[in-house]
Amino acid sequence: MENIRITFIGCGNMGRSLIGGLINDGYPSDLISGADIDDEQRAQTHNQYGIEVLDNSAKAIHGARVIVLAVKPQAMNETILPLRGIFSNENPLLISIAAGIRLDDLARWAGEAVPIVRAMPNTPALIGVGATALCANTKVNDTQHDIAESIMRSTGIVTWVDDEMLIDVVTALSGSGPAYYFYIMEIMEKAGVELGLTKEQARLLTLQTALGAAKMAMESEHDPEDLRKQVTSPGGTTEQALKIMQEGGLEKLFSKAIRAAFQRSQELAKILGGDKQA
Repeated sequence: MENIRITFIGCGNMGRSLIGGLINDGYPSDLISGADIDDEQRAQTHNQYGIEVLDNSAKAIHGARVIVLAVKPQAMNETILPLRGIFSNENPLLISIAAGIRLDDLARWAGEAVPIVRAMPNTPALIGVGATALCANTKVNDTQHDIAESIMRSTGIVTWVDDEMLIDVVTALSGSGPAYYFYIMEIMEKAGVELGLTKEQARLLTLQTALGAAKMAMESEHDPEDLRKQVTSPGGTTEQALKIMQEGGLEKLFSKAIRAAFQRSQELAKILGGDKQA
């Protein structure tokens, strides 16, 4: 990615994770700036990364080729509308990481001619192992496409979707997904303690097992179903545990849960896309 000025509007956890990812990748810190209305967020971002962070978004974005919108979804409308004239004159690439705000609504607020990429990252981006899906409007050119991918790739893996509706699927799968795994870990820890392990032992064994399983799945040429079968000996302990899960309808329950998250994502998009934020 060529060295261009990038400004972050919103310097909370996710905004800072992207700033840190870029700098860790070797991007010049003097080409990154930020804006945030919160004194504490501005100070923390400046102290952590040494970049300029202003309290005025209009001043911060002048001359920026890319603007990352990292504010809360409920604040997106009121953040974008005052900047519409600058977007129209300078035509930067906008990258929104706000959940539930669709491309059409972003364009309606920012200007129909503005190139916009919508990103759906997840919280492991905070430690550099995130998963992000991207979707672009028709105003985004090939160079801007590559820039958006490079920025988001600084905190993990990236995939593009052509149909924006799939962002709602991504939200339900990987956006909310860390919470599903945390819940499973929570359940496993409790079961270990109930059977006699200390809380510390149950936690350590659970976390390392989760890490090991994920690493094996990432590095293996086999899919999860094959890996599961490989570690399930006939008549053994694993088979017995899996039998209980299957009899309890775990697969159907997970499918139902992810579908519910998908439907809620669609509902929130309609709510958040109004001119007056809910």
